[in-house]
Amino acid sequence: MRMAPPTDTQLDELVRALLSRAGGLGFLEQLMPPVCNRYTDLVLNPSGQLWARARGDMDFTHLADQTPSHQEVWQAIESLLGPLGRACTEASPSVDARMPRDAASGFAGARLKVLHPAIVPGDGYPSLALRFFEPNPVDPQQLLAWDMLPEPVLAQLLEAVGNRTNVLVVGGTGTGKTTLLSALCHGIPKSARIVKIEDPEELWLPHPNVATLEARPAPPGSSIPGYTVTDGVDDAMRMAPSHILVGEVRTGDAALSLFRAFMSDHSGLATFHANGPLEALIRLGVIMFADAGVPFEASRTMFVQAIQQVVHIGFTEGRRRVLGVYDVGLETDTTHDVRFEPVWQSEHADPIPRLSTSPAAAPKPKALRKTATGKTARRTAATRKKRAAAPAKDTKAADPTETREQA
Repeated sequence: MRMAPPTDTQLDELVRALLSRAGGLGFLEQLMPPVCNRYTDLVLNPSGQLWARARGDMDFTHLADQTPSHQEVWQAIESLLGPLGRACTEASPSVDARMPRDAASGFAGARLKVLHPAIVPGDGYPSLALRFFEPNPVDPQQLLAWDMLPEPVLAQLLEAVGNRTNVLVVGGTGTGKTTLLSALCHGIPKSARIVKIEDPEELWLPHPNVATLEARPAPPGSSIPGYTVTDGVDDAMRMAPSHILVGEVRTGDAALSLFRAFMSDHSGLATFHANGPLEALIRLGVIMFADAGVPFEASRTMFVQAIQQVVHIGFTEGRRRVLGVYDVGLETDTTHDVRFEPVWQSEHADPIPRLSTSPAAAPKPKALRKTATGKTARRTAATRKKRAAAPAKDTKAADPTETREQA
Protein backbone atom coordinates (compact mmCIF):
# COMPACT_ATOMS: atom_id res chain seq x y z
CA MET A 1 0.00 0.00 0.00
CA ARG A 2 1.44 3.33 -1.08
CA MET A 3 1.61 6.13 1.47
CA ALA A 4 0.10 9.52 0.75
CA PRO A 5 2.64 12.19 -0.19
CA PRO A 6 3.49 14.63 2.64
CA THR A 7 1.70 17.95 2.76
CA ASP A 8 3.49 21.27 2.37
CA THR A 9 3.26 21.82 6.13
CA GLN A 10 4.82 18.44 6.86
CA LEU A 11 7.57 19.13 4.35
CA ASP A 12 8.32 22.51 5.98
CA GLU A 13 8.53 20.86 9.41
CA LEU A 14 10.81 18.13 8.04
CA VAL A 15 13.10 20.69 6.40
CA ARG A 16 13.30 22.74 9.62
CA ALA A 17 14.13 19.61 11.63
CA LEU A 18 16.86 18.62 9.19
CA LEU A 19 18.32 22.13 9.19
CA SER A 20 18.24 22.18 12.98
CA ARG A 21 20.19 18.95 13.15
CA ALA A 22 22.59 20.08 10.47
CA GLY A 23 23.13 23.42 12.19
CA GLY A 24 23.67 21.67 15.50
CA LEU A 25 21.04 23.40 17.63
CA GLY A 26 18.66 20.49 17.31
CA PHE A 27 15.92 20.57 19.96
CA LEU A 28 16.70 24.21 20.85
CA GLU A 29 16.04 25.50 17.34
CA GLN A 30 12.24 25.37 17.64
CA LEU A 31 12.26 27.02 21.08
CA MET A 32 14.49 29.99 20.29
CA PRO A 33 13.90 33.24 18.41
CA PRO A 34 13.24 33.96 15.64
CA VAL A 35 11.37 30.65 15.24
CA CYS A 36 9.70 30.99 18.66
CA ASN A 37 9.37 34.31 20.52
CA ARG A 38 7.26 32.98 23.37
CA TYR A 39 10.01 32.44 25.91
CA THR A 40 12.47 34.76 27.63
CA ASP A 41 14.44 31.97 29.38
CA LEU A 42 15.34 28.38 28.67
CA VAL A 43 17.16 26.24 31.24
CA LEU A 44 18.41 22.67 31.06
CA ASN A 45 19.04 20.97 34.40
CA PRO A 46 21.73 18.31 35.06
CA SER A 47 18.89 15.77 35.15
CA GLY A 48 18.18 16.46 31.47
CA GLN A 49 14.87 18.23 32.11
CA LEU A 50 14.18 21.31 29.99
CA TRP A 51 12.28 24.26 31.52
CA ALA A 52 11.08 27.51 29.96
CA ARG A 53 9.78 30.83 31.26
CA ALA A 54 7.16 32.49 29.10
CA ARG A 55 7.36 36.19 28.42
CA GLY A 56 5.96 38.15 31.37
CA ASP A 57 5.70 35.15 33.71
CA MET A 58 7.54 34.63 36.98
CA ASP A 59 7.65 30.81 37.07
CA PHE A 60 9.15 28.23 34.75
CA THR A 61 7.19 25.52 32.93
CA HIS A 62 8.55 22.01 32.44
CA LEU A 63 8.69 21.09 28.74
CA ALA A 64 7.97 17.42 29.30
CA ASP A 65 7.79 16.68 25.57
CA GLN A 66 11.46 17.63 25.17
CA THR A 67 13.77 14.76 26.14
CA PRO A 68 17.13 15.39 24.46
CA SER A 69 19.93 12.87 24.72
CA HIS A 70 23.39 13.66 26.08
CA GLN A 71 24.76 13.77 22.55
CA GLU A 72 22.05 16.19 21.37
CA VAL A 73 22.69 18.51 24.31
CA TRP A 74 26.45 18.62 23.79
CA GLN A 75 25.97 19.14 20.07
CA ALA A 76 23.69 22.12 20.78
CA ILE A 77 26.14 23.60 23.29
CA GLU A 78 29.06 23.23 20.89
CA SER A 79 26.99 24.97 18.20
CA LEU A 80 26.26 27.84 20.61
CA LEU A 81 29.82 28.26 21.88
CA GLY A 82 31.82 27.32 18.78
CA PRO A 83 31.23 30.53 16.79
CA LEU A 84 32.20 32.51 19.90
CA GLY A 85 35.54 30.71 20.23
CA ARG A 86 34.53 29.21 23.57
CA ALA A 87 34.22 25.66 24.89
CA CYS A 88 32.95 24.02 28.07
CA THR A 89 35.39 21.38 29.30
CA GLU A 90 36.42 19.86 32.60
CA ALA A 91 39.43 22.20 32.55
CA SER A 92 37.12 25.22 31.98
CA PRO A 93 33.86 24.01 33.55
CA SER A 94 32.09 27.40 33.82
CA VAL A 95 31.41 29.46 30.70
CA ASP A 96 29.65 32.82 30.36
CA ALA A 97 29.01 34.05 26.85
CA ARG A 98 26.78 36.25 24.73
CA MET A 99 25.20 35.28 21.44
CA PRO A 100 25.43 38.26 19.09
CA ARG A 101 22.46 40.03 17.58
CA ASP A 102 21.58 39.05 14.00
CA ALA A 103 19.37 41.75 12.50
CA ALA A 104 18.94 39.85 9.22
CA SER A 105 17.26 36.86 10.89
CA GLY A 106 15.51 38.86 13.61
CA PHE A 107 17.51 37.27 16.42
CA ALA A 108 18.17 39.84 19.14
CA GLY A 109 20.93 37.92 20.87
CA ALA A 110 21.07 36.03 24.14
CA ARG A 111 23.08 35.53 27.29
CA LEU A 112 24.11 31.99 28.11
CA LYS A 113 25.68 30.15 31.01
CA VAL A 114 27.07 26.62 30.66
CA LEU A 115 28.38 24.42 33.49
CA HIS A 116 30.19 21.13 32.95
CA PRO A 117 28.82 17.93 34.56
CA ALA A 118 32.02 17.78 36.63
CA ILE A 119 30.66 20.56 38.86
CA VAL A 120 26.89 19.99 38.49
CA PRO A 121 26.08 16.49 39.78
CA GLY A 122 23.11 14.86 38.13
CA ASP A 123 22.49 12.41 35.32
CA GLY A 124 25.55 13.44 33.33
CA TYR A 125 23.98 16.43 31.57
CA PRO A 126 25.59 19.87 31.61
CA SER A 127 23.66 22.83 33.01
CA LEU A 128 22.53 25.38 30.45
CA ALA A 129 20.75 28.73 30.94
CA LEU A 130 19.68 30.97 28.06
CA ARG A 131 18.24 34.48 28.48
CA PHE A 132 16.93 36.00 25.24
CA PHE A 133 17.14 39.73 24.66
CA GLU A 134 14.28 41.87 23.43
CA PRO A 135 14.11 41.82 19.61
CA ASN A 136 13.38 45.56 19.40
CA PRO A 137 13.88 48.64 21.55
CA VAL A 138 11.24 48.43 24.28
CA ASP A 139 8.65 51.10 23.57
CA PRO A 140 7.19 52.84 26.65
CA GLN A 141 3.71 51.99 25.42
CA GLN A 142 4.64 48.33 25.74
CA LEU A 143 5.01 48.81 29.49
CA LEU A 144 1.43 50.07 29.61
CA ALA A 145 0.28 47.08 27.54
CA TRP A 146 1.96 44.80 30.09
CA ASP A 147 0.27 46.74 32.92
CA MET A 148 3.62 47.40 34.58
CA LEU A 149 2.72 50.90 35.79
CA PRO A 150 0.08 53.63 35.36
CA GLU A 151 0.37 55.99 32.41
CA PRO A 152 0.83 59.18 34.54
CA VAL A 153 3.73 57.54 36.39
CA LEU A 154 5.37 56.54 33.11
CA ALA A 155 4.98 60.08 31.77
CA GLN A 156 6.58 61.48 34.94
CA LEU A 157 9.54 59.10 34.65
CA LEU A 158 10.13 59.89 30.99
CA GLU A 159 10.01 63.61 31.79
CA ALA A 160 12.49 63.14 34.64
CA VAL A 161 14.91 61.26 32.36
CA GLY A 162 14.56 63.99 29.77
CA ASN A 163 15.47 66.55 32.45
CA ARG A 164 18.76 64.71 33.11
CA THR A 165 17.63 63.06 36.36
CA ASN A 166 19.93 60.22 37.44
CA VAL A 167 17.75 57.15 37.91
CA LEU A 168 18.59 53.83 39.58
CA VAL A 169 16.27 50.90 38.76
CA VAL A 170 16.28 48.26 41.52
CA GLY A 171 14.60 44.89 41.78
CA GLY A 172 15.14 41.17 42.18
CA THR A 173 16.35 38.66 39.63
CA GLY A 174 14.23 38.46 36.48
CA THR A 175 11.89 41.28 37.47
CA GLY A 176 12.49 43.25 34.25
CA LYS A 177 15.03 45.86 35.34
CA THR A 178 16.80 45.97 31.97
CA THR A 179 13.49 46.03 30.10
CA LEU A 180 12.29 48.98 32.17
CA LEU A 181 15.62 50.76 31.75
CA SER A 182 15.42 50.31 27.98
CA ALA A 183 11.93 51.84 27.91
CA LEU A 184 12.90 54.79 30.11
CA CYS A 185 15.75 55.60 27.72
CA HIS A 186 13.10 56.87 25.30
CA GLY A 187 12.98 59.94 27.53
CA ILE A 188 16.55 60.84 26.54
CA PRO A 189 16.56 63.35 23.65
CA LYS A 190 17.45 61.84 20.28
CA SER A 191 20.26 64.40 19.94
CA ALA A 192 22.03 63.04 23.04
CA ARG A 193 25.40 61.29 22.98
CA ILE A 194 24.95 58.00 24.89
CA VAL A 195 27.69 55.67 26.11
CA LYS A 196 26.45 52.42 27.63
CA ILE A 197 28.48 49.89 29.60
CA GLU A 198 27.14 46.36 29.86
CA ASP A 199 28.10 42.83 30.84
CA PRO A 200 26.89 41.48 28.47
CA GLU A 201 25.32 43.88 25.97
CA GLU A 202 21.52 43.78 26.17
CA LEU A 203 20.16 47.30 25.74
CA TRP A 204 18.87 48.23 22.32
CA LEU A 205 18.29 51.97 21.99
CA PRO A 206 16.51 53.94 19.25
CA HIS A 207 19.10 56.76 19.38
CA PRO A 208 21.54 57.40 16.52
CA ASN A 209 24.59 58.47 18.58
CA VAL A 210 25.30 55.46 20.83
CA ALA A 211 28.57 53.75 21.76
CA THR A 212 28.68 50.45 23.65
CA LEU A 213 31.45 49.20 25.93
CA GLU A 214 31.18 45.53 26.87
CA ALA A 215 32.97 43.86 29.76
CA ARG A 216 34.86 40.64 29.14
CA PRO A 217 36.68 38.17 31.40
CA ALA A 218 40.37 37.48 31.08
CA PRO A 219 40.85 34.53 28.67
CA PRO A 220 41.85 31.34 30.57
CA GLY A 221 45.59 30.76 30.54
CA SER A 222 46.27 34.09 28.85
CA SER A 223 48.14 37.20 29.94
CA ILE A 224 45.46 39.38 28.34
CA PRO A 225 43.68 41.26 31.15
CA GLY A 226 39.93 41.32 31.50
CA TYR A 227 37.84 44.42 30.89
CA THR A 228 35.40 45.27 33.68
CA VAL A 229 32.36 47.50 34.03
CA THR A 230 34.56 49.73 36.20
CA ASP A 231 37.00 50.11 33.31
CA GLY A 232 34.09 50.88 31.01
CA VAL A 233 32.69 53.64 33.23
CA ASP A 234 36.14 55.23 33.57
CA ASP A 235 36.62 55.11 29.79
CA ALA A 236 33.10 56.40 29.11
CA MET A 237 33.82 59.61 31.01
CA ARG A 238 36.46 60.42 28.36
CA MET A 239 34.15 59.75 25.42
CA ALA A 240 32.18 63.01 25.64
CA PRO A 241 28.90 61.45 26.79
CA SER A 242 25.80 63.41 27.69
CA HIS A 243 24.33 60.26 29.24
CA ILE A 244 25.99 57.17 30.74
CA LEU A 245 24.04 53.91 31.02
CA VAL A 246 25.19 50.93 33.07
CA GLY A 247 23.28 47.74 32.37
CA GLU A 248 23.92 46.42 35.89
CA VAL A 249 26.11 47.46 38.81
CA ARG A 250 27.55 44.30 40.37
CA THR A 251 30.68 45.38 42.29
CA GLY A 252 31.66 48.10 44.69
CA ASP A 253 34.36 49.32 42.32
CA ALA A 254 31.77 49.77 39.55
CA ALA A 255 29.41 51.58 41.94
CA LEU A 256 32.19 53.93 43.03
CA SER A 257 33.13 54.75 39.43
CA LEU A 258 29.49 55.29 38.46
CA PHE A 259 28.83 57.57 41.44
CA ARG A 260 31.92 59.60 40.58
CA ALA A 261 30.66 59.97 37.01
CA PHE A 262 27.17 61.01 38.13
CA MET A 263 28.66 63.44 40.66
CA SER A 264 30.74 65.10 37.92
CA ASP A 265 27.69 66.36 36.01
CA HIS A 266 27.16 63.25 33.85
CA SER A 267 23.55 62.12 33.60
CA GLY A 268 22.43 58.55 33.26
CA LEU A 269 20.61 55.45 34.38
CA ALA A 270 21.64 52.11 35.87
CA THR A 271 20.18 48.97 37.41
CA PHE A 272 21.06 47.15 40.65
CA HIS A 273 19.93 43.91 42.29
CA ALA A 274 18.02 44.80 45.47
CA ASN A 275 14.50 44.24 46.76
CA GLY A 276 13.78 47.91 47.40
CA PRO A 277 15.39 51.35 47.80
CA LEU A 278 16.57 50.81 51.37
CA GLU A 279 18.00 47.41 50.51
CA ALA A 280 19.81 48.97 47.54
CA LEU A 281 21.35 51.65 49.75
CA ILE A 282 22.54 49.09 52.31
CA ARG A 283 23.84 46.61 49.72
CA LEU A 284 25.71 49.32 47.83
CA GLY A 285 27.30 50.45 51.08
CA VAL A 286 28.40 46.90 51.88
CA ILE A 287 29.96 46.14 48.47
CA MET A 288 31.59 49.59 48.23
CA PHE A 289 33.21 48.99 51.61
CA ALA A 290 34.20 45.41 50.76
CA ASP A 291 35.51 46.10 47.25
CA ALA A 292 36.74 49.69 47.42
CA GLY A 293 37.15 50.45 51.14
CA VAL A 294 34.56 53.26 51.10
CA PRO A 295 33.21 53.94 54.61
CA PHE A 296 29.47 53.43 55.05
CA GLU A 297 28.69 57.07 55.78
CA ALA A 298 30.67 58.17 52.72
CA SER A 299 28.83 55.69 50.49
CA ARG A 300 25.48 57.03 51.67
CA THR A 301 26.51 60.60 51.01
CA MET A 302 27.73 59.62 47.55
CA PHE A 303 24.46 57.78 46.90
CA VAL A 304 22.45 60.91 47.66
CA GLN A 305 24.68 63.13 45.54
CA ALA A 306 24.75 60.72 42.58
CA ILE A 307 21.17 59.34 42.47
CA GLN A 308 18.12 61.57 42.38
CA GLN A 309 15.42 58.96 41.85
CA VAL A 310 14.99 55.23 42.56
CA VAL A 311 12.48 53.06 40.70
CA HIS A 312 11.56 49.76 42.37
CA ILE A 313 10.27 46.90 40.20
CA GLY A 314 9.19 43.45 41.33
CA PHE A 315 6.66 40.65 41.04
CA THR A 316 3.10 41.01 42.32
CA GLU A 317 0.43 38.40 41.69
CA GLY A 318 2.87 36.63 39.37
CA ARG A 319 3.36 39.65 37.09
CA ARG A 320 6.17 42.19 36.71
CA ARG A 321 5.13 45.60 37.99
CA VAL A 322 6.69 48.86 39.13
CA LEU A 323 6.17 49.02 42.90
CA GLY A 324 7.31 52.56 43.62
CA VAL A 325 9.16 55.69 42.54
CA TYR A 326 11.17 57.57 45.17
CA ASP A 327 13.08 60.83 45.34
CA VAL A 328 16.37 60.60 47.24
CA GLY A 329 17.64 63.14 49.77
CA LEU A 330 19.29 63.75 53.15
CA GLU A 331 17.31 64.52 56.29
CA THR A 332 19.66 67.39 57.20
CA ASP A 333 22.96 68.79 56.00
CA THR A 334 24.76 67.70 59.17
CA THR A 335 23.83 64.02 59.27
CA HIS A 336 24.00 61.08 56.90
CA ASP A 337 20.34 60.12 57.36
CA VAL A 338 18.93 59.13 53.95
CA ARG A 339 15.34 59.89 53.06
CA PHE A 340 13.31 58.17 50.32
CA GLU A 341 10.35 60.41 49.53
CA PRO A 342 7.60 58.50 47.66
CA VAL A 343 6.65 60.11 44.37
CA TRP A 344 4.30 57.21 43.69
CA GLN A 345 3.74 53.86 45.39
CA SER A 346 1.82 50.81 44.32
CA GLU A 347 -0.67 49.35 46.75
CA HIS A 348 1.61 46.31 46.89
CA ALA A 349 4.69 48.31 47.96
CA ASP A 350 6.05 48.12 51.50
CA PRO A 351 6.60 51.34 53.47
CA ILE A 352 10.16 52.65 53.21
CA PRO A 353 11.70 53.57 56.58
CA ARG A 354 14.27 56.31 56.99
CA LEU A 355 17.81 55.02 57.35
CA SER A 356 19.24 56.74 60.43
CA THR A 357 22.96 56.92 61.15
CA SER A 358 22.77 59.66 63.77
CA PRO A 359 24.56 59.25 67.13
CA ALA A 360 21.21 58.95 68.93
CA ALA A 361 20.50 55.75 67.05
CA ALA A 362 23.93 54.27 67.64
CA PRO A 363 24.18 51.22 69.92
CA LYS A 364 24.85 51.91 73.60
CA PRO A 365 28.37 51.45 74.96
CA LYS A 366 29.06 48.06 76.48
CA ALA A 367 29.44 49.49 80.01
CA LEU A 368 25.80 50.68 79.95
CA ARG A 369 24.23 47.54 78.55
CA LYS A 370 22.13 45.44 80.89
CA THR A 371 24.08 42.25 80.51
CA ALA A 372 25.80 39.86 82.85
CA THR A 373 29.14 41.30 81.82
CA GLY A 374 27.96 44.80 82.66
CA LYS A 375 26.70 43.74 86.12
CA THR A 376 30.03 42.10 86.90
CA ALA A 377 31.88 45.24 85.85
CA ARG A 378 29.69 47.42 88.11
CA ARG A 379 30.18 45.07 91.10
CA THR A 380 33.94 45.14 90.55
CA ALA A 381 33.92 48.96 90.50
CA ALA A 382 31.87 49.11 93.73
CA THR A 383 34.27 46.72 95.47
CA ARG A 384 37.20 48.92 94.51
CA LYS A 385 35.48 51.99 95.99
CA LYS A 386 34.88 50.20 99.33
CA ARG A 387 38.50 49.09 99.54
CA ALA A 388 39.68 52.63 98.84
CA ALA A 389 37.45 54.05 101.64
CA ALA A 390 38.51 51.46 104.29
CA PRO A 391 41.40 52.41 106.77
CA ALA A 392 44.77 51.38 105.54
CA LYS A 393 46.24 48.29 107.18
CA ASP A 394 49.87 47.75 108.07
CA THR A 395 50.99 45.54 105.27
CA LYS A 396 54.60 45.37 106.43
CA ALA A 397 55.67 41.77 106.57
CA ALA A 398 56.96 40.39 109.90
CA ASP A 399 60.71 39.81 110.25
CA PRO A 400 61.38 36.10 110.17
CA THR A 401 64.07 36.49 112.88
CA GLU A 402 61.64 38.17 115.30
CA THR A 403 59.13 35.43 114.72
CA ARG A 404 61.68 32.73 115.67
CA GLU A 405 62.74 34.65 118.84
CA GLN A 406 59.12 34.99 119.97
CA ALA A 407 58.65 31.31 119.48
